[in-house]
Amino acid sequence: MSTLVTVYLKPGEADRVVAGHPWIYHGSILRTTAPVPDGDLVQVKDHRQRFLGVGFYNSQSKINVRILAPERVELGQPFFEQRIRTALAVRQKHLPHATSFRVVNAESDFLSGLIVDKYEDVLVLQTSSLGMDRRKEDIVAVLQKLFSPRAIVERNEMASRKFEGLPDANGVLVGTLEGPVTIKLNGLAFEVDLRAGHKTGLYLDQQTNYQRVADMIRPGDNVLDCFSFLGGFALHAARAGAAHVHSLDQSADAVAAAERNAVANGLAEKCSFETTNVFDWLKARTLTTPGERVIPPFDCIILDPPSFTRNRAAVPDALRGYKEIHLRALRLLKPGGTLVTFCCSHHIDAVTFTDAILSAAYDARRILRRTATFSQSADHPIIPMIPETEYLKGFAFELVR
Repeated sequence: MSTLVTVYLKPGEADRVVAGHPWIYHGSILRTTAPVPDGDLVQVKDHRQRFLGVGFYNSQSKINVRILAPERVELGQPFFEQRIRTALAVRQKHLPHATSFRVVNAESDFLSGLIVDKYEDVLVLQTSSLGMDRRKEDIVAVLQKLFSPRAIVERNEMASRKFEGLPDANGVLVGTLEGPVTIKLNGLAFEVDLRAGHKTGLYLDQQTNYQRVADMIRPGDNVLDCFSFLGGFALHAARAGAAHVHSLDQSADAVAAAERNAVANGLAEKCSFETTNVFDWLKARTLTTPGERVIPPFDCIILDPPSFTRNRAAVPDALRGYKEIHLRALRLLKPGGTLVTFCCSHHIDAVTFTDAILSAAYDARRILRRTATFSQSADHPIIPMIPETEYLKGFAFELVR
């Protein structure tokens, strides 16, 4: 193994690394033993010269070093094959029947800066760090060996790449891909545009929750699915026995795809879809004149909005947004009905999210009974020592009165 440049940490900065967090910020670095080309592998030591691990270096990023291993390793196809095989084994253990899932979830699988999603026989690759981006050829070769995919698609348009000095990139790296891909989630078919769709194509982190929420639906329920995207919750609820599911989303393309998904699964008669701003829709149906009151029409309301905040500075505005949609939703929910709600920002923890919900319930003069707690599917593992790996949280509440 070639001699690596050493990055020394300031006193007191090694504890997070020893505990398992892979990120080392610029302010934590004491010095380097030589100039380091961005994207190169370095070794990290504390100020007493105790070895901590090896990782990718990038002076352009706020995260100067991303630790890959607590021991010295040779970076090549064998390394990536071992790591990806280990990640795949986790999915096979916890999601044994899934055919579409996240194979590699960056920090959760100790491959900081790498995401790989499997959509049936097509893989989607994202590299959000310079060091990982430069090893893309090795990673693609390993993915071909392990999965023999019909195609491997690169979806590298994330904002985080700009902080690493990386340009956007989008295209087919291996094989051919024409048109949307049809995938199966819990036995339901979904059409996914892997070249231009949101994220890598679909929210795989809700796969388990789609079925868990469906299990709460009672025969004959009238369901409202807000921020429905491709109809994940809506179609699962319709299959579970709902009399009708009305879905709302601001994206006309997503609504059109959800409608096609309903037809493909034989559920079109139970579903309706509307392109609208969800905030405006909820507000319009809860505004009253003096002496007038809202008659709640829904037995179950699902709130699964996109993240309202990308940074900590935006948290107060995000919490106001969460309170608003919960306040309106509670006024449309029948007594005894179920409110299912999610937050996908790691900047807002479960306690803070709960506080926003309860504040809305107080203003709406409603009493809630919590009946379930949700998290991200097992293909998005949570490493408690890396708080950034835990972002999706959700609850089900029964409206007592």
